Amino acid sequence: MCVPDRHGTYKRISANGSRIHCLKNSSKAIRFCITHKVRRQMVTTREEVLAYGQTFPEVYVDTPFHDDNWVLLRYRKNKKAFAWTYWRNGNLCVNVKVDPQWRDLWRETYEAVQPGYHQNKEHWNTIILDGSIPESEIQRMISESYDLIVGKRSGT
Repeated sequence: MCVPDRHGTYKRISANGSRIHCLKNSSKAIRFCITHKVRRQMVTTREEVLAYGQTFPEVYVDTPFHDDNWVLLRYRKNKKAFAWTYWRNGNLCVNVKVDPQWRDLWRETYEAVQPGYHQNKEHWNTIILDGSIPESEIQRMISESYDLIVGKRSGT
């Protein structure tokens, strides 16, 4: 499966680390693909995830459950969380909000992307930071999560 980016280009990551860029035509059908190797860089620590999330405007870190295992990134204007970090089964995990139309593409592309743990499975994905997903894709999922909550009002 291919994953669309913001520019209308579909991208798919194969198990061997190749990135396949697929261009689409107006009917969203894939026209052709060009494959090249990508360097694998990982976001492996909570500090890296939190630092990346704090590069967005009006973001702060929150620990609402008085439990050091759960650390969230929230948008200050509406207090909505867009990334939940926690340890589960020995792996660092990040829950990110996802547009339902792309939810399954992420899950099918990467085994380490699963339905959101302890959250609405339709609107949230869990990213298991096990080293199998390139850093750029993890950052992209976090960025898209931020974009989804920015325009929302508190309580909606």
